[in-house]
Amino acid sequence: MRHLLVWTLAAAAALVAAPTAPAAVPAPAATGRADCPRLSGTWYGDNRARLQQVIDAHGTCAGRPRDNRPVAAFDWDNTITKNDVTDATLDWALTHDRLLRPARWKDTSAWLTTDADEALTAACGSGAGTPLRTSANPRCADEILQIRENGTTVSGVPAFAGTWDHRRTVPQYAWVPQLFAGRTPAELSSYARRARESALAAPVGSVQRVGTRTVPAYVRYYDQQRDLIRTLQRAGFDVYIVSAGSEPVTEVWSRGVGVDARHTLAIRSVLDRHGRITTRNEGCGGVPASRGDAIPYIDGKRCWINQEIYGVRGAAAWQRQDARHRPVIAGGDADTDVTFVGDATGAHLVLNRNKSELMCRAYDDADGRWVVNPMFIEPLPRRPDDYPCATTAYNAPDGGRGPVRRPDGSVVPDRTDTVY
Repeated sequence: MRHLLVWTLAAAAALVAAPTAPAAVPAPAATGRADCPRLSGTWYGDNRARLQQVIDAHGTCAGRPRDNRPVAAFDWDNTITKNDVTDATLDWALTHDRLLRPARWKDTSAWLTTDADEALTAACGSGAGTPLRTSANPRCADEILQIRENGTTVSGVPAFAGTWDHRRTVPQYAWVPQLFAGRTPAELSSYARRARESALAAPVGSVQRVGTRTVPAYVRYYDQQRDLIRTLQRAGFDVYIVSAGSEPVTEVWSRGVGVDARHTLAIRSVLDRHGRITTRNEGCGGVPASRGDAIPYIDGKRCWINQEIYGVRGAAAWQRQDARHRPVIAGGDADTDVTFVGDATGAHLVLNRNKSELMCRAYDDADGRWVVNPMFIEPLPRRPDDYPCATTAYNAPDGGRGPVRRPDGSVVPDRTDTVY
């Protein structure tokens, strides 16, 4: 989801707390080898050294055989890149009339409200299977973007209603692949490649007009994250991407950091007998294919990692596994990533985007292995107020909010933003 909100700062002068002492991270093996892959680039504080310790302790330089490869897993949008590549692809599709009009907008999502169905029909017209002329119809583009970004219509009424597990899915994330129903994965990949070309050519900080809305025009790979992935691969790690975006789109971008399609996990659309995208997504952890009940989102990311990487089937895929069946390093930037990042056994890498549940876990640093870094491009300023860890930072399955708790049940106290 695109987030353009930037915290305003009345008083920026504050002491930056040092990251947790590296002693909490497993010590590197004393190999003495000069050819062990090394991280480069500029990181906050001693974060690079802390990550290097984990790589040295768990990779081939520690004597681990190459047929017993440790796993590293990363979110994609705003973790490996600055800005959201699924949004960039949707923006490109809207400005180039690549979406097909559904027979009924309600068919696109199990949770789309009657109000949203009527708003989309009024804005976008009728005629199943015909291209939406969104490049010349800003009203239609605006309605689609508003629902995607905020889950409401342009008039402000809820676009989705009903019951879903809020730690397994969110309707507007599942909705983006559903908007491409009728297209083939190859066609969607071609749109993603065109969007990628445009976004990488646009200057950092640039914006564009889609409908009547102003949205980011650029995406950039983070050099530090590209280097981290390359270093991990050279050290014998299997590196995976796990994203709540569309899988064909994420695959186009992940190739740019040397991660192939087999190592890219995202929302997988069910195809019809002609090989075209449908409004159904593949399921996980015993949840069958549906219109979005179990996507890689919060606990869903753990499920997809357990199922696709470690071969855990059925309901067990939703549970934390033993240390041998969890990533050594995991990284993310938002509450959507908090579960699988917390599962990592060696280092939990967090890019600070002021997301409350994730940052509460990171700043609580219960195991001494949380590594917090500002965004590498256009980092956010310090959050002016504390994270509400003790009251409303936790995203409950029923959609409510509650306190963030440690494994022993104790409540995490409110935390101050110190890495920015």
